[in-house]
Amino acid sequence: MGLTFAQYVVQPFFLNCDTPVYSVRLIAALSICFLTFINCYDVKETSKMQNVFMFAKIGALMIIIIAGLIWLCIGHKENFENSFENTNTDPGKIAVAFYSGIFSYSGWNYLNFMTEELKNPYVNLPRAIYISLPLVTFIYVMANVAYLTVLTPTAMMASNAIAVTFGNQLLGYMAWIIPVMVAVSAFGGLSVHIMTSSRMCFVGARNGHFPSMLSHINMTRVTPMPALIFLCILSLIMLCTGDIFVLITYCSIVESFFIMISVAGILWLRYKRPNMKRPIKIPLWIPILFVALCAFLVIVPCYQRPYEVGMGILITVSGIPAYVFGVAWKSKPLWFQKVNIKATHAIQKLFLSAKEELEIN
Repeated sequence: MGLTFAQYVVQPFFLNCDTPVYSVRLIAALSICFLTFINCYDVKETSKMQNVFMFAKIGALMIIIIAGLIWLCIGHKENFENSFENTNTDPGKIAVAFYSGIFSYSGWNYLNFMTEELKNPYVNLPRAIYISLPLVTFIYVMANVAYLTVLTPTAMMASNAIAVTFGNQLLGYMAWIIPVMVAVSAFGGLSVHIMTSSRMCFVGARNGHFPSMLSHINMTRVTPMPALIFLCILSLIMLCTGDIFVLITYCSIVESFFIMISVAGILWLRYKRPNMKRPIKIPLWIPILFVALCAFLVIVPCYQRPYEVGMGILITVSGIPAYVFGVAWKSKPLWFQKVNIKATHAIQKLFLSAKEELEIN
């Protein structure tokens, strides 16, 4: 998300040449650090900021959709003629192509990380997903129709920032609106990722799957500051590559695998514990279909993108020694426990953080 934002910031200044890789990485790093600070400072102000970014994103997409549909209605249909000619039906390439789409729609599962901070989550969480997914799908499909109306598939593939190319070709002197609004929306999307993903580290630490220091919250700002800083450091490390699509493939392979395992676990529990309390219920065919699709996305690309799949497996496997050492090994030596306690105390002092106090009714 940081690289996407940076591309839209830099691209207007390098219309006829490649964008400088290190400039894009530097802007991405600065934006990640700045938004980490904002999320550490105040959750409520961050939530208000998200609303502004959301309207900017929808506004940019609506401009693109309306401009594209007007261009289509006045007779520019040439890009849709023989549109499925020479289509590649290789299952591996289809699966890899889905990864970019999955990344665009991946916001649906990040809301689950914020369940503890939602009001009446068993009602509002499904409602948010049911409303947002069809709406986002419709808007994104129409945006792609608009893109294809103005740009050829070759031009779309050659562009690092499609909306900028679209605006330059169609909107004339008003083209600057698109990169500004899209950059703002990408900036907001990055903020959402930082806010929600940090909660996963925070709750994981609370359950003993991460160092306990990550389960602490700042005593004045009431934000999971250690988890946010930890996530920021990981994100900066991932900027070692500036190729957005490589990062998307790495992320999507790992994410699809773990989502597949998680949903398969739900099916297993439905079989083993049919009478378990389930506040949110869905028809059984939905998780079955979901697991099958995830299996397709994980298994089929193995021969199409062996390097990316191998890196995804390496990232996943790297968690095994961390789990064995950090979670499964209970009888750690005394010297290690002392070092861990000192490190935890140092983090507490540095971030003015402590364990949250649970309310007991």
